[in-house]
Amino acid sequence: MSLSLPLPSRSSQIRTLAITPPSRKHKFLQIPLQWTSSRPLQHLHTNHQYYLPRKSFQCMSRSQQQEYEVERLFSNLNQVTLKREPGSLSSSIFLVAGTTIGAGILAIPAVTQESGFLASSVACILCWIFMVTTGLLIAEVNVNTMCELGSGGVSLVSMAKRTLGVAGVQFSCWSYIFIHYALLIAYVARSSDILTNFLGIPLWESATLFSLVFGGICYFGSQRFIGAVNGVLLFGIIISFTSLVVVASGDLHLDALLKVNFAAVPMSIPIIALSFVYQNVVPVLCTNLEGNLSKVRTAIVLGTAIPLGLFLVWDGVILGSISTPEMADKIADPLQQLLSTNGVVGPIIQAFSFLAIGTSYIGFVLGLSDFLADCERTFL
Repeated sequence: MSLSLPLPSRSSQIRTLAITPPSRKHKFLQIPLQWTSSRPLQHLHTNHQYYLPRKSFQCMSRSQQQEYEVERLFSNLNQVTLKREPGSLSSSIFLVAGTTIGAGILAIPAVTQESGFLASSVACILCWIFMVTTGLLIAEVNVNTMCELGSGGVSLVSMAKRTLGVAGVQFSCWSYIFIHYALLIAYVARSSDILTNFLGIPLWESATLFSLVFGGICYFGSQRFIGAVNGVLLFGIIISFTSLVVVASGDLHLDALLKVNFAAVPMSIPIIALSFVYQNVVPVLCTNLEGNLSKVRTAIVLGTAIPLGLFLVWDGVILGSISTPEMADKIADPLQQLLSTNGVVGPIIQAFSFLAIGTSYIGFVLGLSDFLADCERTFL
Protein backbone atom coordinates (compact mmCIF):
# COMPACT_ATOMS: atom_id res chain seq x y z
CA MET A 1 0.00 0.00 0.00
CA SER A 2 1.19 3.51 -0.70
CA LEU A 3 -0.23 6.81 0.45
CA SER A 4 -0.06 10.02 -1.56
CA LEU A 5 -0.18 13.34 0.23
CA PRO A 6 -0.89 16.64 -1.57
CA LEU A 7 1.93 19.14 -1.31
CA PRO A 8 2.21 22.62 -2.86
CA SER A 9 4.94 23.43 -5.34
CA ARG A 10 6.44 26.74 -6.38
CA SER A 11 4.15 26.86 -9.42
CA SER A 12 1.14 26.58 -7.06
CA GLN A 13 0.13 23.30 -8.69
CA ILE A 14 -0.69 20.38 -6.43
CA ARG A 15 2.04 17.78 -6.27
CA THR A 16 2.10 14.56 -4.26
CA LEU A 17 4.60 12.98 -1.93
CA ALA A 18 4.35 9.20 -2.06
CA ILE A 19 4.88 7.43 1.24
CA THR A 20 5.72 3.90 0.22
CA PRO A 21 5.69 0.77 2.30
CA PRO A 22 7.93 0.44 4.96
CA SER A 23 11.08 -0.30 6.53
CA ARG A 24 10.27 1.24 9.90
CA LYS A 25 7.20 2.18 11.88
CA HIS A 26 7.35 5.78 13.07
CA LYS A 27 5.02 6.20 16.01
CA PHE A 28 5.40 9.97 15.87
CA LEU A 29 4.59 10.29 12.16
CA GLN A 30 0.94 11.18 11.67
CA ILE A 31 -1.13 12.34 8.71
CA PRO A 32 -3.84 15.00 9.13
CA LEU A 33 -7.30 15.04 7.57
CA GLN A 34 -6.68 18.62 6.45
CA TRP A 35 -3.27 20.00 5.57
CA THR A 36 -1.87 23.13 7.09
CA SER A 37 0.19 25.44 4.89
CA SER A 38 3.51 24.06 3.74
CA ARG A 39 6.72 25.80 2.81
CA PRO A 40 9.91 24.80 1.02
CA LEU A 41 13.09 24.61 3.08
CA GLN A 42 16.42 24.87 1.32
CA HIS A 43 19.76 23.47 2.44
CA LEU A 44 22.78 25.73 2.44
CA HIS A 45 24.92 22.96 0.95
CA THR A 46 22.59 21.43 -1.64
CA ASN A 47 20.42 22.48 -4.52
CA HIS A 48 17.48 20.58 -3.13
CA GLN A 49 14.28 21.49 -1.39
CA TYR A 50 12.01 19.33 0.66
CA TYR A 51 8.39 19.97 1.48
CA LEU A 52 6.81 19.32 4.84
CA PRO A 53 3.87 20.83 6.73
CA ARG A 54 4.63 23.28 9.50
CA LYS A 55 3.19 20.90 12.07
CA SER A 56 3.80 17.22 12.54
CA PHE A 57 1.82 14.68 10.56
CA GLN A 58 -1.29 13.30 12.21
CA CYS A 59 -2.28 9.85 11.19
CA MET A 60 -5.90 9.48 12.29
CA SER A 61 -9.37 8.91 11.00
CA ARG A 62 -12.61 10.25 12.43
CA SER A 63 -13.07 7.23 14.63
CA GLN A 64 -9.60 6.03 15.48
CA GLN A 65 -5.94 6.85 15.26
CA GLN A 66 -3.89 4.66 12.95
CA GLU A 67 -0.17 4.09 12.53
CA TYR A 68 1.41 3.75 9.11
CA GLU A 69 4.71 2.22 8.24
CA VAL A 70 6.74 4.52 6.03
CA GLU A 71 10.01 4.28 4.21
CA ARG A 72 10.95 7.95 4.59
CA LEU A 73 9.65 11.06 6.28
CA PHE A 74 9.94 13.42 3.30
CA SER A 75 11.44 13.69 -0.17
CA ASN A 76 14.46 15.72 -1.24
CA LEU A 77 13.37 17.63 -4.34
CA ASN A 78 15.47 19.23 -7.02
CA GLN A 79 14.70 22.97 -7.16
CA VAL A 80 14.54 23.05 -10.95
CA THR A 81 12.84 19.80 -11.91
CA LEU A 82 10.95 19.25 -8.62
CA LYS A 83 11.80 15.58 -8.99
CA ARG A 84 12.82 13.47 -6.05
CA GLU A 85 16.55 12.97 -5.65
CA PRO A 86 17.07 10.55 -2.78
CA GLY A 87 20.35 10.52 -0.94
CA SER A 88 22.81 7.77 -1.76
CA LEU A 89 23.66 5.27 0.97
CA SER A 90 27.18 4.82 -0.40
CA SER A 91 27.77 8.59 -0.39
CA SER A 92 26.57 8.73 3.21
CA ILE A 93 28.97 5.94 4.18
CA PHE A 94 31.82 7.80 2.48
CA LEU A 95 30.82 11.03 4.27
CA VAL A 96 31.02 9.35 7.68
CA ALA A 97 34.28 7.60 6.83
CA GLY A 98 35.87 10.73 5.36
CA THR A 99 34.86 12.87 8.33
CA THR A 100 36.23 10.29 10.77
CA ILE A 101 39.55 9.70 9.04
CA GLY A 102 41.92 12.53 9.83
CA ALA A 103 45.62 13.08 9.63
CA GLY A 104 45.72 12.29 13.37
CA ILE A 105 45.43 8.58 12.60
CA LEU A 106 49.16 8.58 11.85
CA ALA A 107 49.94 9.71 15.41
CA ILE A 108 48.03 6.88 17.12
CA PRO A 109 51.07 4.54 17.47
CA ALA A 110 52.87 7.24 19.44
CA VAL A 111 50.29 6.94 22.25
CA THR A 112 49.69 3.19 21.97
CA GLN A 113 53.27 1.85 21.81
CA GLU A 114 53.48 1.54 25.60
CA SER A 115 50.29 -0.52 25.87
CA GLY A 116 51.14 -2.71 22.88
CA PHE A 117 49.14 -3.77 19.85
CA LEU A 118 46.74 -6.26 21.47
CA ALA A 119 45.78 -4.01 24.38
CA SER A 120 45.44 -0.93 22.18
CA SER A 121 43.32 -2.91 19.71
CA VAL A 122 40.89 -3.81 22.48
CA ALA A 123 40.75 -0.14 23.52
CA CYS A 124 40.23 0.92 19.90
CA ILE A 125 37.33 -1.49 19.37
CA LEU A 126 35.67 -0.45 22.64
CA CYS A 127 36.00 3.24 21.72
CA TRP A 128 34.53 2.47 18.30
CA ILE A 129 31.52 0.73 19.86
CA PHE A 130 30.96 3.67 22.21
CA MET A 131 31.21 6.28 19.46
CA VAL A 132 28.94 4.30 17.14
CA THR A 133 26.37 4.08 19.93
CA THR A 134 26.45 7.84 20.47
CA GLY A 135 25.94 8.42 16.75
CA LEU A 136 22.98 6.04 16.65
CA LEU A 137 21.40 7.80 19.63
CA ILE A 138 21.85 11.20 17.96
CA ALA A 139 20.21 9.84 14.81
CA GLU A 140 17.25 8.54 16.84
CA VAL A 141 16.74 11.91 18.52
CA ASN A 142 17.16 13.73 15.20
CA VAL A 143 14.53 11.71 13.35
CA ASN A 144 12.08 11.85 16.25
CA THR A 145 12.56 15.63 16.39
CA MET A 146 11.80 15.82 12.66
CA CYS A 147 8.58 13.90 13.29
CA GLU A 148 7.51 16.16 16.14
CA LEU A 149 8.37 19.43 14.39
CA GLY A 150 7.15 18.35 10.96
CA SER A 151 10.34 19.76 9.47
CA GLY A 152 13.45 18.35 7.87
CA GLY A 153 16.93 19.81 8.22
CA VAL A 154 16.90 19.38 12.00
CA SER A 155 20.29 19.90 13.64
CA LEU A 156 21.71 20.27 17.13
CA VAL A 157 19.73 23.45 17.88
CA SER A 158 16.28 21.89 17.57
CA MET A 159 17.39 18.69 19.29
CA ALA A 160 18.89 20.59 22.25
CA LYS A 161 15.82 22.84 22.53
CA ARG A 162 13.56 19.80 22.60
CA THR A 163 15.60 17.79 25.12
CA LEU A 164 17.72 20.22 27.18
CA GLY A 165 15.72 23.43 27.33
CA VAL A 166 16.82 27.05 26.83
CA ALA A 167 20.01 26.81 28.90
CA GLY A 168 21.00 23.61 27.13
CA VAL A 169 20.50 25.24 23.73
CA GLN A 170 22.75 28.18 24.60
CA PHE A 171 25.54 25.98 25.95
CA SER A 172 25.31 23.49 23.08
CA CYS A 173 25.28 26.16 20.39
CA TRP A 174 28.27 28.12 21.63
CA SER A 175 30.25 24.92 22.25
CA TYR A 176 29.39 23.64 18.77
CA ILE A 177 30.40 26.91 17.10
CA PHE A 178 33.69 27.15 19.02
CA ILE A 179 34.74 23.57 18.29
CA HIS A 180 33.82 23.70 14.61
CA TYR A 181 35.47 26.99 13.79
CA ALA A 182 38.58 26.00 15.75
CA LEU A 183 38.84 22.74 13.79
CA LEU A 184 38.19 24.43 10.46
CA ILE A 185 41.00 26.90 11.19
CA ALA A 186 43.29 23.99 12.06
CA TYR A 187 42.37 22.19 8.82
CA VAL A 188 43.08 25.28 6.71
CA ALA A 189 46.37 25.94 8.53
CA ARG A 190 47.64 22.39 8.09
CA SER A 191 46.53 22.11 4.47
CA SER A 192 48.18 25.43 3.63
CA ASP A 193 51.48 24.09 5.02
CA ILE A 194 51.24 21.06 2.74
CA LEU A 195 50.31 23.13 -0.32
CA THR A 196 53.09 25.63 0.34
CA ASN A 197 55.67 22.84 0.49
CA PHE A 198 54.32 21.32 -2.70
CA LEU A 199 53.57 24.42 -4.81
CA GLY A 200 56.12 26.84 -3.35
CA ILE A 201 53.59 29.64 -2.85
CA PRO A 202 53.05 31.80 0.26
CA LEU A 203 50.98 30.44 3.14
CA TRP A 204 48.16 32.95 2.69
CA GLU A 205 47.77 31.97 -0.95
CA SER A 206 47.71 28.28 -0.04
CA ALA A 207 45.08 28.90 2.64
CA THR A 208 42.98 30.96 0.23
CA LEU A 209 43.26 28.33 -2.50
CA PHE A 210 42.22 25.49 -0.18
CA SER A 211 39.30 27.47 1.26
CA LEU A 212 38.02 28.55 -2.16
CA VAL A 213 38.20 25.09 -3.71
CA PHE A 214 36.75 23.03 -0.89
CA GLY A 215 34.43 25.77 0.35
CA GLY A 216 33.12 26.24 -3.19
CA ILE A 217 32.46 22.51 -3.51
CA CYS A 218 30.40 22.56 -0.31
CA TYR A 219 28.51 25.75 -1.16
CA PHE A 220 27.77 25.34 -4.87
CA GLY A 221 27.85 21.55 -5.23
CA SER A 222 24.73 19.42 -5.25
CA GLN A 223 24.31 16.54 -2.85
CA ARG A 224 25.39 14.05 -5.51
CA PHE A 225 28.40 16.11 -6.59
CA ILE A 226 29.63 16.54 -3.01
CA GLY A 227 29.19 12.81 -2.45
CA ALA A 228 31.15 12.02 -5.61
CA VAL A 229 34.02 14.36 -4.66
CA ASN A 230 34.13 12.92 -1.15
CA GLY A 231 34.20 9.40 -2.57
CA VAL A 232 37.13 10.24 -4.86
CA LEU A 233 39.05 11.76 -1.95
CA LEU A 234 38.35 8.71 0.21
CA PHE A 235 39.56 6.43 -2.57
CA GLY A 236 42.77 8.47 -2.69
CA ILE A 237 43.11 8.11 1.09
CA ILE A 238 42.87 4.34 0.83
CA ILE A 239 45.45 4.23 -2.00
CA SER A 240 47.94 6.44 -0.15
CA PHE A 241 47.33 4.55 3.08
CA THR A 242 47.93 1.21 1.35
CA SER A 243 51.19 2.54 -0.12
CA LEU A 244 52.25 3.77 3.30
CA VAL A 245 51.50 0.39 4.90
CA VAL A 246 53.47 -1.46 2.21
CA VAL A 247 56.50 0.77 2.72
CA ALA A 248 56.32 0.69 6.52
CA SER A 249 55.82 -3.07 6.83
CA GLY A 250 59.18 -4.00 5.36
CA ASP A 251 60.68 -4.66 8.80
CA LEU A 252 57.61 -6.13 10.52
CA HIS A 253 58.18 -8.46 13.49
CA LEU A 254 55.07 -10.46 14.35
CA ASP A 255 56.32 -11.31 17.83
CA ALA A 256 56.36 -7.57 18.65
CA LEU A 257 52.58 -7.52 18.23
CA LEU A 258 52.14 -9.83 21.22
CA LYS A 259 53.14 -7.19 23.75
CA VAL A 260 50.32 -6.46 26.23
CA ASN A 261 50.22 -3.76 28.90
CA PHE A 262 46.64 -2.94 29.87
CA ALA A 263 47.84 -0.60 32.63
CA ALA A 264 48.94 1.88 29.96
CA VAL A 265 45.66 1.77 28.03
CA PRO A 266 43.84 4.61 29.90
CA MET A 267 46.42 7.16 28.73
CA SER A 268 45.66 6.38 25.07
CA ILE A 269 41.84 6.34 25.30
CA PRO A 270 41.31 10.13 24.84
CA ILE A 271 43.36 10.18 21.63
CA ILE A 272 41.72 7.02 20.28
CA ALA A 273 38.21 8.25 21.09
CA LEU A 274 38.85 11.59 19.37
CA SER A 275 39.87 9.67 16.26
CA PHE A 276 36.23 8.50 15.89
CA VAL A 277 34.57 11.93 15.85
CA TYR A 278 31.89 12.09 13.15
CA GLN A 279 28.70 12.87 15.10
CA ASN A 280 28.42 16.37 13.64
CA VAL A 281 27.39 14.92 10.26
CA VAL A 282 24.65 12.66 11.65
CA PRO A 283 21.94 15.34 11.13
CA VAL A 284 23.19 15.72 7.54
CA LEU A 285 22.81 11.96 7.03
CA CYS A 286 19.27 12.00 8.43
CA THR A 287 18.28 14.76 6.01
CA ASN A 288 20.07 13.34 2.96
CA LEU A 289 18.58 9.89 3.57
CA GLU A 290 15.09 11.41 4.10
CA GLY A 291 14.73 10.26 7.68
CA ASN A 292 15.18 6.58 6.82
CA LEU A 293 16.66 5.31 10.09
CA SER A 294 17.60 1.93 8.67
CA LYS A 295 19.87 3.56 6.08
CA VAL A 296 21.21 6.08 8.58
CA ARG A 297 22.23 3.28 10.96
CA THR A 298 23.91 1.38 8.12
CA ALA A 299 25.84 4.50 7.08
CA ILE A 300 27.04 5.10 10.64
CA VAL A 301 28.14 1.52 11.33
CA LEU A 302 29.85 0.92 7.97
CA GLY A 303 31.20 4.45 7.71
CA THR A 304 33.00 4.14 11.05
CA ALA A 305 34.09 0.55 10.41
CA ILE A 306 36.36 1.74 7.59
CA PRO A 307 38.43 4.03 9.86
CA LEU A 308 38.49 1.30 12.52
CA GLY A 309 40.14 -1.07 10.04
CA LEU A 310 42.67 1.59 9.03
CA PHE A 311 43.49 2.38 12.66
CA LEU A 312 44.12 -1.26 13.54
CA VAL A 313 46.24 -1.92 10.45
CA TRP A 314 48.38 1.20 10.92
CA ASP A 315 48.82 0.55 14.64
CA GLY A 316 49.89 -3.03 13.94
CA VAL A 317 52.34 -2.10 11.19
CA ILE A 318 54.10 0.60 13.21
CA LEU A 319 54.18 -1.24 16.54
CA GLY A 320 55.23 -4.42 14.77
CA SER A 321 58.28 -2.59 13.45
CA ILE A 322 59.48 -1.96 17.01
CA SER A 323 61.09 -5.31 17.66
CA THR A 324 62.35 -4.89 21.24
CA PRO A 325 61.25 -3.03 24.40
CA GLU A 326 64.62 -1.24 24.45
CA MET A 327 63.95 0.14 20.99
CA ALA A 328 60.47 1.24 22.05
CA ASP A 329 61.93 3.18 24.98
CA LYS A 330 64.31 5.02 22.66
CA ILE A 331 61.67 5.97 20.08
CA ALA A 332 59.46 8.85 21.24
CA ASP A 333 57.49 8.98 18.02
CA PRO A 334 57.48 5.90 15.73
CA LEU A 335 56.26 8.00 12.80
CA GLN A 336 59.27 10.32 13.04
CA GLN A 337 61.52 7.27 13.21
CA LEU A 338 59.93 5.97 10.02
CA LEU A 339 60.37 9.33 8.30
CA SER A 340 64.05 9.45 9.21
CA THR A 341 64.80 5.97 7.87
CA ASN A 342 62.84 6.02 4.60
CA GLY A 343 62.73 8.98 2.22
CA VAL A 344 59.71 7.64 0.30
CA VAL A 345 57.47 7.90 3.34
CA GLY A 346 57.44 11.70 3.53
CA PRO A 347 55.58 12.45 0.26
CA ILE A 348 53.10 9.63 0.90
CA ILE A 349 52.31 11.00 4.37
CA GLN A 350 51.84 14.48 2.92
CA ALA A 351 49.39 13.15 0.31
CA PHE A 352 47.48 11.10 2.88
CA SER A 353 47.29 14.04 5.29
CA PHE A 354 46.02 16.46 2.64
CA LEU A 355 43.31 14.07 1.44
CA ALA A 356 42.26 13.25 5.01
CA ILE A 357 42.03 16.95 5.84
CA GLY A 358 39.94 17.52 2.71
CA THR A 359 37.33 14.89 3.60
CA SER A 360 37.18 16.06 7.21
CA TYR A 361 36.79 19.66 6.07
CA ILE A 362 33.85 18.73 3.84
CA GLY A 363 32.11 16.85 6.65
CA PHE A 364 32.56 19.66 9.17
CA VAL A 365 31.40 22.36 6.72
CA LEU A 366 28.25 20.39 5.88
CA GLY A 367 27.53 19.85 9.56
CA LEU A 368 28.09 23.53 10.31
CA SER A 369 25.84 24.56 7.38
CA ASP A 370 22.96 22.47 8.69
CA PHE A 371 23.58 23.85 12.18
CA LEU A 372 23.47 27.49 11.03
CA ALA A 373 20.32 26.86 8.97
CA ASP A 374 18.68 25.30 12.03
CA CYS A 375 19.76 28.32 14.13
CA GLU A 376 18.13 30.66 11.63
CA ARG A 377 14.82 28.77 11.72
CA THR A 378 14.86 28.49 15.50
CA PHE A 379 15.94 31.96 16.62
CA LEU A 380 14.96 34.27 13.75
